[in-house]
Amino acid sequence: MADTATRAKLPPLLTLLAVGNFVVGIGAFVIIGILSAIAGGIGVSEADAGIVLTVYAAAYAILSPIGAALTGSLPRRTVLTLALGLFCLGTLLSALAASLPMLTASRVLVAFGAALYTPLSAGVAVAVAPPELRGQALAKVFSGMTLAQIFGVPLGAWLAYRFGWHSPFYIVAAGAAVCAVVLLRAMPANITFPAGNIRTIVSSLGDRRLLLAVSLTGIIMAGIYMVFTFFSPLMEASVGANNEMRSAYLMLFGFGAVTGNYLGGILSDRIGPFRALLIVIGGQIVLLPMFAITPLNPYLLGVLVFVWSSFAWAYVPPQQSRLVAVSPHAPSLALAINAAMTYVGIALGSAAAGRLLDWQGLSILGIGGGVLAFLALLHLILSNRSINKLKP
Repeated sequence: MADTATRAKLPPLLTLLAVGNFVVGIGAFVIIGILSAIAGGIGVSEADAGIVLTVYAAAYAILSPIGAALTGSLPRRTVLTLALGLFCLGTLLSALAASLPMLTASRVLVAFGAALYTPLSAGVAVAVAPPELRGQALAKVFSGMTLAQIFGVPLGAWLAYRFGWHSPFYIVAAGAAVCAVVLLRAMPANITFPAGNIRTIVSSLGDRRLLLAVSLTGIIMAGIYMVFTFFSPLMEASVGANNEMRSAYLMLFGFGAVTGNYLGGILSDRIGPFRALLIVIGGQIVLLPMFAITPLNPYLLGVLVFVWSSFAWAYVPPQQSRLVAVSPHAPSLALAINAAMTYVGIALGSAAAGRLLDWQGLSILGIGGGVLAFLALLHLILSNRSINKLKP
C-alpha cells in the first residue's frame, strides 16, 4: 500500500518523459544488434562499421554539457521538443544513409538530440517531484532507457534482418516525432529550474566538488563495461555459441537493469544517496569477479547476470541525486556533465577490456571490473569527505 501511495505522488509528466527516453534509448542501443547488417548493406567491414558507435559515444560526451549550456536560457519544454526533433531528423538521415561517412555524420546529430534530452528530462524530474521522492522520480524517468535495453537490441535486430537495416531507424524516427508532438502539447510551459549557460559551464568545470562527484560515474561505468563489452563471448564460454541462450541472457540483463534502476531510486530516498551508493558499489565488488569463473552452470550464470545487472544500474538514481545536491544552482548542467562522463567511462572500460583480453583472456575481465569497482568505492568515500569539506 505504501508503494502505491508513493507512486501516486509522482507527477504524470514523468511517464511521458520516460517514454521519450525509451525512444532515445532504442535509437542509441539498436545499432549494437544490427552492426553486421549495416556493414553488409553499405559494403564495409564490421570493424569499419564500428566507428559509428565510437563517434556516437564521443559526440554525446562532448555535446551533452555544451548543449545544456547553449540552451540554458530557453524554456524547458522548448528544449525537450527541440531535442526530440534533432533526434528524429538524425535518425531519419541514418535510415537514408548510403555510405559510412553519411551514416557516421547522422549519428552525431542523433547524439546531440539524445545528449540534450536525457539529462534535461532528469532535471525536469527533480524540479517537479517532491524532494523526498527525488530518487524515485529520477528512476522513473530513467526507466525508459533501461526498458530500451530489453527491447531495443532484439527488436531492432528482428526488424533489420526481416525488412532491411534501414527499417529500425524509420520506426525510431517516427516514435521520436510522436513523442515531440505529445510533449509539446502536454508539458506545462511554466516548469523552470536553475539552468546553465556558457559562463556556468566554465564555472562548473572549475567546481571541484562537482568534478569529484561526477568522476565517480566514469569509474563505475568503466568497471561495468569491462565485462559488458565482451558479454557475448563471456556467455559463450559457459553455454557455447547458442543464439537463443545468448538472447535470453541479454534479456535477463535488461530486466536486471530495470529492477536495479527502480530499487536504486527507493534506496536513495530511504537511506540517502551516499549510503545507497556504498551498497551498490559494494555489490559490484563481489559480483564482477565471479565472471572470472568459467564455465559456469547455465542457471547460476543466469542468476549472476540478473543480480549483477541489478546492482550495476541501481547506481543511477542515487548518483544523480547526489549530483543535484552538490550543484543545486545548475542541476541540468550537472546531469549533462554526468551523462558525458558515462560515455567517457564506457570508452575507457571498453578499451581497457580489449587490452586485458589480448593479455590474459576472458577470465581477467571480471577481475579487472572488480578492481575498478573497488577503486570506485575508495573514490566515493574519499571524495565524499572532500566534498563535505569544500565550500559550495
